Amino acid sequence: MEIDYKKLKDLGLSNDGKKKQFCPECHANRTDKRDKSLSVDWEKCIAHCHYCGKSFFFGKTERIAYTPQPKNRQEARTCKKPGRLTNEEPLDENMCRWFSDRGIPAEVAEAEGIVKVCRTMPQTGQVEKCIVFPYVVESELVNRKYRTARKHFMLESGAELVPWRIDHIRDTPECIITEGEMDALSFLVAGRDDVISVPNGAQKNLTYLDRFIETHLEDKQRVYIASDTDAKGLELRAELVRRLGEEKCRIVTYGEGCKDANELLQRHGIEAVRKSIEEAQEVPLEGIFTASDVKDELLSLFENGLQQGATLKMGILDYLLSLETGRLMIVTGIPGDGKSEFLDEMAVRLSLFYDWRCAWFSPENFPVTLHHPKLIEKLIGKRFKKGLMNPLELDAAIGYLSQNFFDILPEEGYRVDTILEKAEALVRRKGIRVFILDPYNCLEHQIPSGQSETQYISEFLEKLRSFARRRQVLVVLAAHPTKMKRDPLTKQFPVPTMYDISGSAAFFNKADFGIAIERDRTQGVTRIHVQKVKFRHLGQLGVASFKYNSHNGRFVPIVAGKTPDLPDEVPDYDNSNWLAKLPAKQEAINFG
Repeated sequence: MEIDYKKLKDLGLSNDGKKKQFCPECHANRTDKRDKSLSVDWEKCIAHCHYCGKSFFFGKTERIAYTPQPKNRQEARTCKKPGRLTNEEPLDENMCRWFSDRGIPAEVAEAEGIVKVCRTMPQTGQVEKCIVFPYVVESELVNRKYRTARKHFMLESGAELVPWRIDHIRDTPECIITEGEMDALSFLVAGRDDVISVPNGAQKNLTYLDRFIETHLEDKQRVYIASDTDAKGLELRAELVRRLGEEKCRIVTYGEGCKDANELLQRHGIEAVRKSIEEAQEVPLEGIFTASDVKDELLSLFENGLQQGATLKMGILDYLLSLETGRLMIVTGIPGDGKSEFLDEMAVRLSLFYDWRCAWFSPENFPVTLHHPKLIEKLIGKRFKKGLMNPLELDAAIGYLSQNFFDILPEEGYRVDTILEKAEALVRRKGIRVFILDPYNCLEHQIPSGQSETQYISEFLEKLRSFARRRQVLVVLAAHPTKMKRDPLTKQFPVPTMYDISGSAAFFNKADFGIAIERDRTQGVTRIHVQKVKFRHLGQLGVASFKYNSHNGRFVPIVAGKTPDLPDEVPDYDNSNWLAKLPAKQEAINFG
């Protein structure tokens, strides 16, 4: 790409070839004037600010691909600043004793800005005495957490969700991440200032980390994960490892009878806390396990049993198929039978119901200005057309897509290693949980000399499966079958299987889930044939039938026993706005 130096000058950017510069959009208003938040790609003539989200193009030709960008990061989050506390007081004698009883000297708590207020708590509806933990970013107060003696918690309503003490790990070689502020204080007492706490307990949704990955976490040589040892704590641990990379993470344990760092401090003292860091273990090597490596997971499985995966809320299909991350799914079907449409709906539903962010490699859906309207129709329930969809609905949909869906189309080629490298970056920076490759034949396939097609396909699928397991992502591969022949009597194509995909039986053998999409044009029905579910607690083989709603691209389940081809059996089409049905985020209360 050729640089347009006039554009570069107008933007106020230097042409000295430096990859990190000050952002012309937000730098003037930043508290931290040292932060060069703008990443410059000189080859692609693109600059992107990782603080405000603004992108700049300084090439002589515009790119075709369009990705909506929020005007600034604060606008995207629509966060409120905490108001001033009118009844703030220093910690009283009882509160100081409470900290001391838990191994935290009162002066340590006070040095972290922890104070006392009286506040009406939502759990009781009564005014209660609270300890207040201030949440600060770049020396600016962005949130507060209130805690009562009865272990009631509350964050400021509508305020930004950020890790506690995030400023303290800027430019440090290591850091410790805990599940709560008291655990963070325990490590602080033990001499570690480079400690932060997640803001809302053991939640798997870590989208609040997105803005800090590159600036605070990506440079770390080592990250100590110090979550609780209960089931929720293990889920948090797994997600942090997935986002930050197992190669740099170490797992902190507390010994028999202690579930967290503060209990360890109370029972065994400061030296035991220090020792827990010194003895923190690497994440087990891939492919090598002992029972002790998975003891916590085994105990959780023993207590809770095998759990159904994520369902799509699509009628009988939920009994046949539930999905897990860390799995490989193969989807086949005759071209034109609706594979991409179904995968779009699956991604939308997983995002809405489970907060699973999704990335696509789908050259057939480019430019994204042609793919996004289909997703918007599914979200809003209306045709993507002026006069049918209003501007507010469109704006809400674009905002939602910008935060939850990402398209990969590298300029340097469509080789699987290149695609997976981009997906890996999206796991770290955006926390994607679904990765769709649609279709297989759009990838660049160069079979090495001396290798058969069967061997190549097996190795290719193993790369996808390994990525899925290592990064705990549901990888979905769409693949066309070989040319099918119509039945001479019915004039219908047979339902393809994964064995009908050209090249190798590995498409069936290596898949955890396998489905075929069939469009019966005589009856106007789309059938989802579940042909493989590797683990029985996740589903079973069978067929689910749907009508396609051409108004918004949604699939409508057909109730068993009905004949959808008859005029009096009209499916219950849903044209409602799914985004409007999303519950308000309860980040202020009930966070565990």
